[in-house]
Amino acid sequence: MNKRILLTLPTVAALLLGLTACNKPADPAAKPGGDASAKPGKKQKIAFVSNGVASFWTIAAAGVKAAGEKLGVDAQTLMPVEGIGDQKRMIEDLLTKGVDGIAVSPIDPANQTDLLNTAAKRAKLITHDSDAPNADRLVYIGMDNYKAGRMCGDLVREAMPKGGTVMIFIGRMEQDNAKRRRQGTIDAILGRPENPSNFDPADKVLEGGGFKILGTLTDQFDQAKGKANAEDTLAKYPDIGGMVGLFAYNPPLMLEALQQAGKLGKVKVIAFDEADATLAGIQKGTVHGTVVQNPYMYGYKSVEVLNEILKGNAAVVPASKFIDIPARQIRKDNVDEFWTDLKAKVGGK
Repeated sequence: MNKRILLTLPTVAALLLGLTACNKPADPAAKPGGDASAKPGKKQKIAFVSNGVASFWTIAAAGVKAAGEKLGVDAQTLMPVEGIGDQKRMIEDLLTKGVDGIAVSPIDPANQTDLLNTAAKRAKLITHDSDAPNADRLVYIGMDNYKAGRMCGDLVREAMPKGGTVMIFIGRMEQDNAKRRRQGTIDAILGRPENPSNFDPADKVLEGGGFKILGTLTDQFDQAKGKANAEDTLAKYPDIGGMVGLFAYNPPLMLEALQQAGKLGKVKVIAFDEADATLAGIQKGTVHGTVVQNPYMYGYKSVEVLNEILKGNAAVVPASKFIDIPARQIRKDNVDEFWTDLKAKVGGK
């Protein structure tokens, strides 16, 4: 059906005036963090950058994907393979491509402040999992890693009620989350009062409350090194009572080393995060328990919050600039329920 619309000259003038007003450039000064505010018809580009490659980040990527699909934004996950240099290149590449928002877990926040501040000038920047409190990020999404570390230390005391010798394994200690998580674990094992300002050197033997912490071994996300650390510990300390893995891939490597040494089930294993081998170990009784974060929600919430910020909704950022996604302890009595829910979120994988 054809219909003709007749426009008078005054009507045409009014329409042209309206179009001119709609196309008037916005004031860039009103948009801190770059000209990345939402525009009608524009699909926002949001990047979620991890601090390495691990099953933990695969779960987070599922949350990123789900949020992107639900909110109608272009959301991608990037995982640096080669550490801080790789993460730096990723962020610089994202800025060159004109990404609107970046959620990053800084590998070494103390030495990445300039990079993060540059990113914050050109895109909306938030941190997740590990914070960079001295950088110009808008908000941190994650948990209180010191308190989560204390939850892990409580599991150690629960698994070893008579005390004993313990070795701690972690990827790296440069990250804010790693420092706080490790210290919380140590303080709880030794029965110390809460003090997030504490710091014990990695190579110092620590004693208290019937426990002896032999040290902290790092691997810089090199999983071959991580397994070697566990093997060397078992060879050097054949009577060790407990092993604590604070990054997602550490406990599975510890379990492999224990099995090869014929000590699976004889040494108490206390874990962090929700790797499949860790959860299976809890079911079998070879892992006492683990403290889990919520990487799926880290990914989902990061996209959701950045999308709201890009739409101009400043109220989404609390005054504390911290959105807490609490940790929890998983033991044999709740591992099945937890794992079923986790599989549902990541599509059964």
